[in-house]
Order: sequence, then C-alpha cells, then structure tokens
Amino acid sequence: MGDAVGQMLASALGIAISPVPLIAMVLMLATPRGRTNGTVFAVAWVVSLSVVITAVVLIGSGADASGGDGHARWTLWLKLALGVLFLLMGAREWRDRGDTGEGGGTPGWMRTVDAFTPGRAAGLAAALAVVNPKNLVLAVGGAVSIAGANASAGGRAVAVVLMVLIASLCTLLPLSVYLLGGDRSAPTLNGWKEWMAAHDAAIMTTLLLLLGAKYVGDAVSGLTT
Repeated sequence: MGDAVGQMLASALGIAISPVPLIAMVLMLATPRGRTNGTVFAVAWVVSLSVVITAVVLIGSGADASGGDGHARWTLWLKLALGVLFLLMGAREWRDRGDTGEGGGTPGWMRTVDAFTPGRAAGLAAALAVVNPKNLVLAVGGAVSIAGANASAGGRAVAVVLMVLIASLCTLLPLSVYLLGGDRSAPTLNGWKEWMAAHDAAIMTTLLLLLGAKYVGDAVSGLTT
C-alpha cells in the first residue's frame, strides 16, 4: 500500500493546489445560496474525481499494470507520455504566468456565480475536476501510478480514497472553514484565494516540471532495464 500511496501523492497535491476550484468555492460561499451551492460543489468534485480515478485504476489493474513483479511495459510508455505532457504543461504555465485564471481574462462563470443553482454548481465542479486538462492529466497520472504499484487490491483501494481526499482539499478545506466559522471565516477564505491566485504560476510550474522529470526518469529507467 505504501508504494501505491507514494506514487500518487504528487499528482494528488498538484490537483489540491489548483487555485480555480478554491476561488470558485470562496466565491460561491459568499452568495446567498453559499451553504447549499458550496456543499453541492464539494460533493460533485469528490464524486467526479472518484469516478475517473477509480475507472483508470480498475482498467489498469485489469490489464495487469503491475506486470507481476514490476511495472508492465505499457504503463512505462504511458508514464513517459504523461511525463512529457507534464513538462509541456509546466512550460506553458510559466509562459502564461501573467494571465488571470487558467485561460486568461475573467471566466464568465465568475461573473454570474451569484445566480448559480445547485445543479450549475455541480456541473462546474465536474468540469473543473475532470474536464480541465491539467487536473485530468494529473488524475490519470496518479491513477496509473496506483494501478502499476506493487500493492494488493485493498492497498490500491486505500490509495484511491486517499488520493481523492487529498486532491479535494481545495474544496473541502474552504467549505469546512465556512461551515465552522460562518461569516467570520470570510477574511481567512479571501486570504487563501488571493494567495493562491498570486502564487499559482510558480507553484504549478515547479510541481509540473518535477512531476514531468520524475515520470520521464522512471519510464526511461524501466524501459532500458
């Protein structure tokens, strides 16, 4: 189990420090429907990540991703491709570091968050969790690492649960602070939002480049032995 947890940890943290879901949560919590929409957003985020990660782990396990006593060759090629993709994403993150948000400019949903229904909050959570390319690649990469780890089925299941929980901290932590602190939590949540928005480029660039180097190194090492 330790191998499975260790393999996915960096990917899970990469999703957890993504600023957009945290900003979305803080904005929603400040609206009249904040408690309802925030709760729905967090639940939808957790469910969406759980479905994707579990599906990839099950597919990988069914295809014998661990290869018995080591990683199957196809997982090494996949990790090599993901590693190169992480490096490209890290370079793009640094190149676009001056932009606001993840696509430049203020996303339209940020300007209409006051009118969000629970259904729209759930849809936004699903989109940010598994449609957003960066989070999707990180989720798939972490899930492939779990599937290819030398661990029992139970150990992989625990690793999946931990990955989902860690990757969901960007939504669960703000919601917990709000539910426990109410209106008094506003300065804290706004501080988190501003800090994440200000430092996201440097954090994500470093993480993506490190992940890319690790994935490429592991893949090349495995393919040449």
